[in-house]
Order: sequence, then C-alpha cells, then structure tokens
Amino acid sequence: MKRFLLAAIGLFIIRSANAQKNLLSLNEQNKYIYYQVVDMPGIALDSLKKNAEYFIKTTYPKAKPGPEVTAGNFYTSDKFLVYSVATFVKHESGEIAYTLNIECKDSKYRYWLTNFIFTPYEKNRYGVFVPKPGIDLPLETAESKLDKKELNGYFDQTGAFCKQLGEKLKLYMAEGHGIKKAEKLPAKVVTDKW
Repeated sequence: MKRFLLAAIGLFIIRSANAQKNLLSLNEQNKYIYYQVVDMPGIALDSLKKNAEYFIKTTYPKAKPGPEVTAGNFYTSDKFLVYSVATFVKHESGEIAYTLNIECKDSKYRYWLTNFIFTPYEKNRYGVFVPKPGIDLPLETAESKLDKKELNGYFDQTGAFCKQLGEKLKLYMAEGHGIKKAEKLPAKVVTDKW
C-alpha cells in the first residue's frame, strides 16, 4: 500500500511538472508563445484599455512601455529569474527576457508572452550571480546548448510565470483599476471646542 501511494504521488508530481511545460506552444514563426483570449462581458473597450495601461504602469514601473500601435494594443518587455533544478542548492541560474502583448476589443482582450531569451548567470569574484556577457539563447534553440533536465526546468518555470502573470492581469482587467477612486481623508479633530 505504501509503495502504491508513493508511486501515485510521484506520478502526480511528474504530471503537474509537465503541465507547466505544456502551457507554452509554438507560433507561426516557430517561437514559443503563451497565448490567452479572455472574455469580459459587459466591460467596454475604453475601460479595458485603461485597465491594461494601468496594469503595465504598475507591474512594470521601470520598463518603458512600447507605444500604442493601434487603438487597444499595448506591449512591453521585461525579464524574470529562473533557478537551478539540477542541484540541491537553489540559486539563480539565469534570467529569461520576454515580450508581453495586450490587445483589447469590446468585451474581451487577449494577451501573449513571446520572444523568450535565456541569459545564463555565472558567479563573479564577489560570490554574486551575474549575467554572462554576450550569451543570449532563444528558448527555441537552447536545446543544443543546455542540458535537457535543466531546460525542462526552465520551461516549467516559464510556464508557471506566464500563468501567474495571466491571473494577475485578469484581476486588473476585471476590477477597473484605471479609474482613480476618491481617497478617504481621516476625520478632523477639533481641539479648541470641547
């Protein structure tokens, strides 16, 4: 019974790890992409545009958002850290740069993350992990340069990051953050009359 239970738990862990990798697919240009279309019934195009703009400004304060290509289209670029899965000690093994695109229409929006580029890290003389200069690997061609186990770990972390970012975007788009809410001022205390 214990063996069966351990085998079932192991199978569940393996299946959940593969589920993150399956979130990424290839687009027409043979680049990995995370693509979602979300219906938001009852929300106008203007509100979705304001919410998308607010999401980009608050989530990426240092990154310069790209210009609005047409009405309702936004994009920006950023990066996130990936960690080593091959060793017992967890440390940064690189960063993955990506491009986020958001396109709004009336009562729906779509977003996709693409152009994933891996930059490996190395430890400098101070013991700090820093990017290796001059090495940028697109995830599509990284299979020839990286260990398969390591690359699968990066795919899993990328899928989990994309899913988490999508959930955050969904909250921003639904809650109407683009409209500033009136701030409540604290009640005044009058001390000269008592």
